[in-house]
Amino acid sequence: MAAPSAAGLARRLRAWLPRLSQVRGSRYNPSFLEPEVNKELYQKPWEELSEEEREKLEVKAVQPIKAAPPTVSSSVFSDPMISKFTNMMMKDGNKVLARSLMAQTLEAIKRKQLEKYHKAPEDEKETIECNPYVIFHQALKNCQPIIGLSSITKGGKTYQVPVPLKDNRKRFLAMKWLITECRENKNRRMLMPEKLSQELLQAFNNEGPIIKKKHVLHKMAEANRAYAHFRWW
Repeated sequence: MAAPSAAGLARRLRAWLPRLSQVRGSRYNPSFLEPEVNKELYQKPWEELSEEEREKLEVKAVQPIKAAPPTVSSSVFSDPMISKFTNMMMKDGNKVLARSLMAQTLEAIKRKQLEKYHKAPEDEKETIECNPYVIFHQALKNCQPIIGLSSITKGGKTYQVPVPLKDNRKRFLAMKWLITECRENKNRRMLMPEKLSQELLQAFNNEGPIIKKKHVLHKMAEANRAYAHFRWW
């Protein structure tokens, strides 16, 4: 009797071997719960919690919980928008330097606004915003364009077609304009935190080159509105 070939042996083994599918492994047991990073849930008093929220907290008190990823935090100082801006500002993977520059920028904004607050008369003090986080978010919102331009080629000719922008694209353009303006058009002796705080305060008041760039983009989109129908062609 001839010995079975390698192909025949493989077919026989395949018949009784269990079928295994490759899955991504996890270091946690399925009984581990997902971490809760919602800051508002921890700040609520026990009396204001719903029955479902109370049951979840009671279960989490006795059941193991997964470690939160490094990008997520329940700290009151954690801000996802500032973290995203810090990542965009980072060069060559030097995140320590980027975080330091961002912290110095927020400190410079606070110092400038406090100085302005103490010099202002009593009736104007209430209108001066001193929270650097509020100033950053409002400045970023003021820099976001509503509509942009997209290059579409029709009949061998390229047209600049106005298109509405998604929220992610709006935030990206606002952050990119701020960082580019601070890097390219700052004085040689001016430090990055000083220039960035200056641009953020101007954008907070709807002034400065970033707001002007947004208006130029809107005017170009308005001038090219005749090509708007190319979006669907």
